[in-house]
Amino acid sequence: MTTETMMVVLKMHPFVDEFQPQHIEKLNSMAREVHFERGQTIFRQGEECNEFYLIVSGKVALEITAPGRTFLIQTLGAGDELGWSSMLMHGGKHFQARAVEPVEALVFQGEQLLRACREEPSFGFALMHRMLGVVSERLQVTRLQLLDIYSPHSH
Repeated sequence: MTTETMMVVLKMHPFVDEFQPQHIEKLNSMAREVHFERGQTIFRQGEECNEFYLIVSGKVALEITAPGRTFLIQTLGAGDELGWSSMLMHGGKHFQARAVEPVEALVFQGEQLLRACREEPSFGFALMHRMLGVVSERLQVTRLQLLDIYSPHSH
């Protein structure tokens, strides 16, 4: 994918809907294209992973692993993002991510994103504001999953 093609793909991604054009350009300058095959683990829970992804096509299962069990939390697709914890730069991933079907994504290095946030506070605010929305959504989905699993059902 050329830089120009990546810019077109990035501009169409919902993650950047509220970004200023210069912020999208900055993000594009850090983007790299990646592909994952069906069944491929993108990252494991607890693993140090410094990459943030914007999904362009395909489906990704976000899972929580426990001894002998794996719980599906959410299935992500085109227009979604994953790897928000790469922005924390400490600790491991909170979920496991696995490609359910072939996936194309744009990937960004967390350290590079953080450096850009420090260098340009308006970019940093836009990115962190949007990232907070992602974290909030993941917490809500996880909460609903837990309620569904553990709530008493009437018989």
